[in-house]
Amino acid sequence: MSAVTDEPAAEAEQRASGSSFYLAMRIMPKVQREAMFEIYSFCRKVDDIADEAGPRDVRLDQLQHWRNDIDALYGGTPPPHLRGLASVVRDFDLQREDFLAIIDGMEMDVVADIRAPTLSTFDVYCDRVASAVGRLSVRVFGMETQAGLALAHHLGRALQITNILRDLDEDAAIGRLYLPREALADAGITTTDNPAAALASSTIGQACAPIAARAERHFAEANAIMAKCPRRTVRTPRVMAIAYRMILNRLMARGWQPPRQPVRLRRSQFLWIFLRHAIL
Repeated sequence: MSAVTDEPAAEAEQRASGSSFYLAMRIMPKVQREAMFEIYSFCRKVDDIADEAGPRDVRLDQLQHWRNDIDALYGGTPPPHLRGLASVVRDFDLQREDFLAIIDGMEMDVVADIRAPTLSTFDVYCDRVASAVGRLSVRVFGMETQAGLALAHHLGRALQITNILRDLDEDAAIGRLYLPREALADAGITTTDNPAAALASSTIGQACAPIAARAERHFAEANAIMAKCPRRTVRTPRVMAIAYRMILNRLMARGWQPPRQPVRLRRSQFLWIFLRHAIL
């Protein structure tokens, strides 16, 4: 293989190496592993646009450039920086609409800071930024189509909701509040334009509990799907599910009242999950 193709692959792996999913991706065969690194690299780049502090119009323009690049890729003329991804798209029959859905999800964060979305908007957001990634990933895993789509739906949402609950204070610090307005209203919280104030409410636990339960249901559905699949096709998503379910359990055990201590898995804990559940 030439240095021209090796270098982008190395860059994609380097970008993925900082992810909590890196070890889960590393257990895959080489071709699948490198495909996942390319997908992760794409997601990381567009996510960086959503999270950076630049002017909104500039970032919207950058996301539109990514849409144009994806269109060019599927039109047979991928730009140089997407040559590695183009090979993955061809080899695993990845769908254009899933890449565009991810960009659309990132755009939701750029147009305006998300604050107390409706439950339906919350679900659309989770689908775009997480389940769409899952729909790309299950093709790389080699799953049967219907089982793969179902797993992407449930596990993607379970992971993203866990992320949202884990990062409440971090998101509030940049003006975002992803908790659905219905859950907040049911808890008597009406202050949604000030995320920090909403999270300081004495009833914040009543708003978080049903969202955590929602994640639990998605984890249960995902586990039921994986139990029926060949083990080799679900080793990576199983590790991800176990790790994030552990985070969710710790969040629920910690509670939601401030001050909320951060919940993270140490690298050694993730390695234990990897060794216990990923090696056949």
